Amino acid sequence: MLLDSYRHKGMRKALCQEIRDKGFSNEKILKAIDKVPRHFFLDSSFTEHAYEDKPFPIGEDQTISQPYTVAVQTELLDVQKNDKILEIGTGSGYQACILVELGAKVFSIELNRILYEKTKQLLAKMNYYPKLFLGDGSLGLPSFAPYDKIIVTAAAPKIPDGLMNQLKIGGRLIIPVGKGEVQKMICVIKQDNELTESSEYGSFKFVPLLGKNGKPL
Repeated sequence: MLLDSYRHKGMRKALCQEIRDKGFSNEKILKAIDKVPRHFFLDSSFTEHAYEDKPFPIGEDQTISQPYTVAVQTELLDVQKNDKILEIGTGSGYQACILVELGAKVFSIELNRILYEKTKQLLAKMNYYPKLFLGDGSLGLPSFAPYDKIIVTAAAPKIPDGLMNQLKIGGRLIIPVGKGEVQKMICVIKQDNELTESSEYGSFKFVPLLGKNGKPL
């Protein structure tokens, strides 16, 4: 049984305040973080620490991102209600739930079958229903393109051309780029089929993007 206690709710409010104290002020996103019970996404051995502003392992050499990182990526994505958003790397499903809370239509792809099955079952129990797919996220999900926005939750060695091709004109891609332990957060806005505008937004740590256009399997 999934239990979201008053204690957990209080811990979420404290987490939101901690994120505010780091200079983050987007209350719409903080409201979504306050609503999504992060402890459901972690193994029982980590649930007491679920509302610390830290990443934690979720198995299969993957992690659930630090809440502050989720907040930053989500803000850069500039989510509008009914945006069609592609998420590369479903992982635990936490980021997808934040996007759903913001009113987005989420398409999320996960390479690891064990995580995919586990997350699909969990989100159904939580009454979140993003469209989940099993496959190589580095290739995107062209059959449902184009997308208003694309968010990548793993570090790519470079921006995959295929993802840019799946964006609408005026759409934006948020992706951590770099081959080392620390990557640069990049926001790319597609101006037309030939031109893009990109900006960097600080350094972050992500697990590597696996697949054809990422780290070889």
